[in-house]
Amino acid sequence: MNQSQSTVAVSGADSGSEPLLALKGFSKSFGAVEALKDVDLEMYAGEVVGLVGDNGAGKSTLIKAIAGVQPPDSGEVWFQGRHVKLATPQAATHLGIATVYQDLALAENLDVVANLFLGQELGNGLGGGHVLDETAMEKKSVELLSSLGVTTLRSVRTEVASLSGGQRQAVAISRSLLGDPKLVLLDEPTAALGIVQTEHILKLIERLRDRGLGVIVISHNLANVFEVSDRIAVLRLGRMAATFKAEGASREEIVASMTGADVKERATEETPL
Repeated sequence: MNQSQSTVAVSGADSGSEPLLALKGFSKSFGAVEALKDVDLEMYAGEVVGLVGDNGAGKSTLIKAIAGVQPPDSGEVWFQGRHVKLATPQAATHLGIATVYQDLALAENLDVVANLFLGQELGNGLGGGHVLDETAMEKKSVELLSSLGVTTLRSVRTEVASLSGGQRQAVAISRSLLGDPKLVLLDEPTAALGIVQTEHILKLIERLRDRGLGVIVISHNLANVFEVSDRIAVLRLGRMAATFKAEGASREEIVASMTGADVKERATEETPL
């Protein structure tokens, strides 16, 4: 694929709508290694963008840059039409950006309610102390999980250690919504999950979109990406290789963008004489 082909972008949103998030010229280096190079990306509310690429393509670096964990060395960010800085995780959270990393960061010795409200507990100050409102937190946990269609939990008082991988992922995603985010970043949400659990998480991602949130999903599983995404953005060697509308794109095109192959040339080579 030549340079002109590698930078073609196909918008998946109406031309008249304003991007929820717009990145311009994002670059990030670690010593002599260029992890990101002049990356542009637009993302819209009520849209799921699948972010794909080979190992080392820069996917996790880009997500961490958006989340404020590893700010870019250069580049600009617009969020809801405003020029902003993503210098810290707190700045990203304040804007309405929530991130669920692959390790989930759940406390296994605590129950679902405690994990959902960890660090943002509800309560009242009495006698100079802070009394947790367990009833209010439990009620809100049930309401939140129910609204997202998370019905596989026996009880919100179940310890996370006893949950399945899919249930843990659902809890982590649900926790990210307590701050009413506008954009949710998901790093390999279906990794190591079985078929049924994967389907539950993909349905959950669709519900996030139905709520009007923007969602960016990193995944190595192209079948899952095609099932849930509106657009697919391909990173290759730290650059944005291409962006496709998921509807109408082929797996061959995505793989070609990931590897730098030319679809037409490969098709010609593989056609028997």
